[in-house]
Amino acid sequence: MRRDAGLDLVKWLAMLSMLIDHLRYLWPDAYGLFIIGRLAFPLFCLSIAANVTRTHPGELFSEGNACYLGWLMVFSLISELPYRELSPESATLNVMPTLLLGLLVAWGVHHADRNSLLLATGALVLATLFHHQLMYGLVGVILPAAFMLGLRGMRWWWLPAVLAILANSRNRWLVGWGVTPETLAMFVIAGAAAPLGLALLRRSSSLRPWPVGRWGYWFYPGHLAAIYLVSP
Repeated sequence: MRRDAGLDLVKWLAMLSMLIDHLRYLWPDAYGLFIIGRLAFPLFCLSIAANVTRTHPGELFSEGNACYLGWLMVFSLISELPYRELSPESATLNVMPTLLLGLLVAWGVHHADRNSLLLATGALVLATLFHHQLMYGLVGVILPAAFMLGLRGMRWWWLPAVLAILANSRNRWLVGWGVTPETLAMFVIAGAAAPLGLALLRRSSSLRPWPVGRWGYWFYPGHLAAIYLVSP
């Protein structure tokens, strides 16, 4: 499959904004880091949607899909320990299980056959039952599928934008702060991630970022562990 420079650019932006966000564990008063970090989750969901749309509808049980699902499952487990060490007060799991269920729902939208729809339905049931335990909840699980509509036509850009805002609305930091200029900025950034990411994928660019391969899976638990080790 041909390398998509736009997709690599989206992945890099997602990882860098996530890293910037988590640096607040080193500098708790730097609220601006958290605001920038609202780009990360929507862009990771867009990356899943883009990867799914690059496969042929009807070819659900492929080696590539099995590897994709397997890597997400493995790193859902690997990432929990460093996430829990860095954020012991969190009431949710790390972000990987949300992305894993989101992949299953996206497959249902893309392949739309019996097997994929069964997987998608099962994922939605689990997301509903464990809404409070999943980072970004049920809305976060639906977000990759919403991005697939956005990839089919820019007229749908508003749907993932709205869902990205809703997914971020349940963040415990926002609940504690209430409605302030900072929280409003977070919602703006979360919503802007959708049209920004879709534009990066659609626009041809001379930029050729370093490809984000399977090493990217290690970035999530790796940077969490590194921040935990150097945190005061």
